Amino acid sequence: MTILVTGANGTVGHNVVQQLSLRGADVRALVRDPAKADFPQSVSIVQGDLLDVDSLRAALEGVSTLFLLNAVTPDEFTQALITLNLARAAGVNKIVYLSVIHADLYVNVPHFAGKFGVERMIEQMGFEATILRPAYFINNDLSVRDVIVTYGVYAMPIGNKGLAMIDARDIGEIAAIELIRRENAAEALPLQTINLTGPDNLTGTAVAAIWSDALGREIAYGGDDTAGFEQDLRAFMPSWMAYDMRLMSERFLTDGMLPEAGDVERLVALLGRPLRSYRDFASEVAATL
Repeated sequence: MTILVTGANGTVGHNVVQQLSLRGADVRALVRDPAKADFPQSVSIVQGDLLDVDSLRAALEGVSTLFLLNAVTPDEFTQALITLNLARAAGVNKIVYLSVIHADLYVNVPHFAGKFGVERMIEQMGFEATILRPAYFINNDLSVRDVIVTYGVYAMPIGNKGLAMIDARDIGEIAAIELIRRENAAEALPLQTINLTGPDNLTGTAVAAIWSDALGREIAYGGDDTAGFEQDLRAFMPSWMAYDMRLMSERFLTDGMLPEAGDVERLVALLGRPLRSYRDFASEVAATL
């Protein structure tokens, strides 16, 4: 049977498709622009999005398991709810949903609150589902690479509570493992929620120190100015999204993003290898400079 991956052209979605393909799964990738799709030849590509009901209905035909990933948009909850309803109508009952860690804690952050609402709908609608709750993506920091390299400053206001950042490649692999587990299950599996975190709880000063080691020169932490962070983001994203990111960063400062007891060990056992670290990421980036 077929596994449908939404958001397949994004960082995580692309990794999910690649990992499923490596494992021999029958994969269908839903993308807005097929010209940008770069997948193995075995992957079936369908054009559409989560607000296009007709294209989504067509994409769900013959599908047995769904990977649901939403981009951060003002109508994220609507997109997810439409998809869940269409999936149920198409007889798709097995789902892996990409949520976010502390979705129930960061209640004032719009895209966290939206994902928490989707989690509740998945539960109430009775899907056989795995809810993946990733922490901050290590790969997000590619957006500040030039600032780090050019100005010697790590500019993400992540504070000193600690963020257990995770590599998007690990997220993609874990998602693929869960999709195949549900796809191959002979009996209904219970709803499960899994926190996805990296191996280290990182503060702003700790990340700056990692970059200092990787680049061989002093990199400073830029501090906890969330208002300035919002203004910087407005240069390349809509004001509502920049404000959403500011609210998230303020919760970094007050609450952090920390794993629960046993989270890291469970992920290592699931992958059969260590989780990728921020130091690994920084070293990879430094090697390309």
